[in-house]
Parts: sequence; C-alpha cells; structure tokens
Amino acid sequence: MRRLKEAFADRKALIPYITAGDPSLDGTIRLIEVLQESGADIVEVGIPFSDPQADGPIIQMASKRAIERGTTLEGVLKALKESSSRIKIPVVLMGYYNPILQYGVERFACEARESGVVGVIVPDLPFDEDTAFYGALGGQGVDGILMVAPNTPEERIKKMANSARGFVYCVSLFGITGDKRGPVEGLDSYLERVKRHLKLPLALGFGIDGPEKAKDAAALADGVVVGSALVKLIEESQEDAKVLEEKVQSFISGLREALDSVLFN
Repeated sequence: MRRLKEAFADRKALIPYITAGDPSLDGTIRLIEVLQESGADIVEVGIPFSDPQADGPIIQMASKRAIERGTTLEGVLKALKESSSRIKIPVVLMGYYNPILQYGVERFACEARESGVVGVIVPDLPFDEDTAFYGALGGQGVDGILMVAPNTPEERIKKMANSARGFVYCVSLFGITGDKRGPVEGLDSYLERVKRHLKLPLALGFGIDGPEKAKDAAALADGVVVGSALVKLIEESQEDAKVLEEKVQSFISGLREALDSVLFN
C-alpha cells in the first residue's frame, strides 16, 4: 500500500469519492478495484451518516440508501480489512465525528490501521477541537487530513501546520458537495495562501463534475477530488453491476486523461 504523499509524487492525483454500502459493501470493494484499474491514485470512502451536513443531496441520498441496507462503521472497516490485499491504492475514510465517537476513538484508529486505511477526513471536527482524536490516528500511523476553505483565515492556516498530515483537502467554494458552480474565481490566490504555511500536497474538491473542471483544478492543485458526479452515476446504474463498472471505468478514465494533460512539476 502506497502512503498518501507517494500518490502525489509522479502525476496529478485523481481522488474519487464513493459512499460505502452503496450499492452494497461487496459492491463498494469491487468499485474500489475498478477505480484503481481506471487510474485513480487515492480513493475516499464515505462512512454513511444520517446527517451529513457538508454534503449535498446526491451524497445524502447515497448515505440514506447505505444505512437502509444495514451499512455500519464496523461493517465498513471489516470489509476493507478482508479485501486489503486486493486494494493497492491508498484508502482514506471520510466521515462525521459522531459515529466515530460512539464507536470509540482508540478503537476506530486501531481498526482503521488494521483495515489498511492510511488517512481519515472528519469535516465537522476542526484540528484543535479534539487533539486526542488526531493523536490517536497519528499513534496508529494513520494521517488525519485537514480541510481548509476560501474563508479560512491565514492565521488559522498557519496554526494547522503542526497538525496537517498526508495532504490538505481544499474546498473550492462556499457550499456543499455537488455544487455545479465550482471551482470559482480566485482559487489561485487562495491556494497560494495555503501553500505558504502547509507544506503538503493540496487536493481541490467540491463542484468538480467532469474532465474540463478537473483539468482546470489540476492546473492549480496537486490533486482533484471528484465525488457527487461519481456517486450520481452509481445511483443511476447500480441495478446492473456490469453496466455500472463500465460507466465508472469510462468516467474515471476520462478524468485521468484530463489530469494527465496538465503539466506536472
């Protein structure tokens, strides 16, 4: 399993997001395999939650479907552990703090490592609100990945320097996932502000739904996160596993081609 920094070493990193348990946990593992075969460098696996505040309706509905099918945090970790020998790209879990807290912070950190997870993003837990959580991750060798937004004060970004690990998730706009506007103007100055203080790869996400936007984002950042557009495709095609795999492969391959057309340095 490659570490996160290594995934940014040779090209612009393509980071697709999928919701665990949608269409099923077995289906999620198969989708991760398709993603890595199609050119993804890292995969974000969302932990289903009933109140995903940062997510738009597409991911909210995917979480709802997964929960209704019985997907749990324990089940997600177990499925990843059982398939870890087949997953060659880094896996990052993305989820809200409440289910992790209920599960047990130390238990979660330990089982995440045992499952092959190399990073965790918790969008509703700022780096300075529960240092024990990020300490528990670090103690297991799991990167606590921090998020910044266009309105994050520079002084706060500076304070993140001692806590940021793996890469930095840069939200491209104000709003929720799946916003059709993004990315918006002023991203270059925003990312330069982040780079001044956080010496890690920067991944840009929110509102990137196709090759053209991915290409524009990759011209500014080290990696690109694509979530809602992929989750929507999964929703539309999940009744036929073969069709779903073909559509996911085509979509990710198109994004890979777009990112590879951007000068890498």
